[in-house]
Amino acid sequence: MNGKLSPALFRRRLLAWFDKHGRKDLPWQRSRNPYRIWVSEIMLQQTQVSTVIPYYNRFLKRFANVKQLADAPIDEVLHHWTGLGYYARARNLHKAAKLIRDQHHGRFPKSLDALQALPGIGRSTAGAILAFAYSQRHPILDGNVKRVLTRLHAVDRWPGERETEKSLWEIAERYTPAQRVGDYTQAIMDLGATVCRRGQPRCELCPMTSHCVAYAEGDPARYPIAKQRKPLPDKQATMLLIRRDRHEVLLQRRPPTGIWGGLWSFPERPGNDINDLATWAREKLGLSIRITQALPVIPHTFSHFRLHIQPVTAELVGEPPVIMELPDSVWYKLEHPDSRGLAAPVQRLLQQMRKAQ
Repeated sequence: MNGKLSPALFRRRLLAWFDKHGRKDLPWQRSRNPYRIWVSEIMLQQTQVSTVIPYYNRFLKRFANVKQLADAPIDEVLHHWTGLGYYARARNLHKAAKLIRDQHHGRFPKSLDALQALPGIGRSTAGAILAFAYSQRHPILDGNVKRVLTRLHAVDRWPGERETEKSLWEIAERYTPAQRVGDYTQAIMDLGATVCRRGQPRCELCPMTSHCVAYAEGDPARYPIAKQRKPLPDKQATMLLIRRDRHEVLLQRRPPTGIWGGLWSFPERPGNDINDLATWAREKLGLSIRITQALPVIPHTFSHFRLHIQPVTAELVGEPPVIMELPDSVWYKLEHPDSRGLAAPVQRLLQQMRKAQ
């Protein structure tokens, strides 16, 4: 580790840079409301600011406070999250809102431990919320901060290792000031997001260049050290797009956990073999169908595998049985879509079906 850069000097240079170049007009910066800050922090996990802003504005327009979010059905919450990805964030946000309503009398917790006890809130997110909303001094260590610190000190180990992460938390703790903690927290995030970028760091704009070990080595983009990854496995699935009277298509709610947990999707069979789909639909769905067309395969990449989706269109033959009135199955009206959470490939396929009418 480079001992030349004192915490006081780091803070002074970082805050001076922030005062001139930091982001100060983002929608969630216009208030110290902890609910609004919390929503923004969850949305910003693994998602760029430019992507988050329109989702954030729509979400807050519908769920203006924690009670409105807690009282809303999960389908509507997922609907407002559709396309943002990592849907466990939305499910945890909803669960946490209900806990705040029921166990904290609707008031947002003000302690690190109480925040971390809520679903979906880790140490770094809790620290950021408390710094921005209440000016409490807590270090943070999100992806941007890890990148700044690993380059500054040329940490030559994968940051996800327990001992390495522990060391980075200790560095973050030393650098975090007692004063202007909200500005400092935003500043170190901004430095990582706009200057100390992942692919093409803009070292010529960085206030820490003269003390950055990675820069002195001549290859700052080498850091953070990447985890050795295995090639993503490929999986196949067949989605059955069953129409009724051309204006409705069958959707089913997915299990609450797993990929697209709690979202609505087409009936799905593992594999891409489209033979005997009519038999499968009769046995699994209790429906008589006529297969009409196999559409082009849709690739969709998750963090741990690639899914190749084979969409197949079909028409209902006869009337569906009474069992189709169950809550986890619905005839979705193409021309009058309702507010329910949809997996991104499903949303695209529904749009294609509308245009084809």
